[in-house]
Amino acid sequence: MIDDLYSAKLLKLAANIPHIGRLADPQGVSEKVALLCGSKVVVHVDVKDDVVTDFAQDVQACALGQASAAVLGAHVLGASLAEIELARDQFRAMLKDGAPAPTGRFSDLSMLAPVKDYPARHASTLLAFEATAEAVRRAMERTSRAGAA
Repeated sequence: MIDDLYSAKLLKLAANIPHIGRLADPQGVSEKVALLCGSKVVVHVDVKDDVVTDFAQDVQACALGQASAAVLGAHVLGASLAEIELARDQFRAMLKDGAPAPTGRFSDLSMLAPVKDYPARHASTLLAFEATAEAVRRAMERTSRAGAA
């Protein structure tokens, strides 16, 4: 059963997370921590016309959190806040309720479906999506304030 959780594909993703690092002057930043295990994700974003134009992430998480961050990093550029929030919500429902996997650009999250049987791992697996949604929201607020000034 644990072999289903840590598949070769998942471990390969975890070892190759796109957009690692931080942006020099991001429009939006968010840091999320999973209290149970201490996993942490810091996300930096820039947005234009309500879509992500630049992205960086600093991921200090377990293999599951790293794999989730890898899926996010591979597909986040060009995504809108609505797409990111929908993926996050579908991902959460998949883990907590056994709902179908997210669709669209983040459909690769389906490989993390076995995590639903490990509730203690849910928080770390969701971190990257939660941080990204918050960072994009902050960037949009910042740019809308700057445009109004």
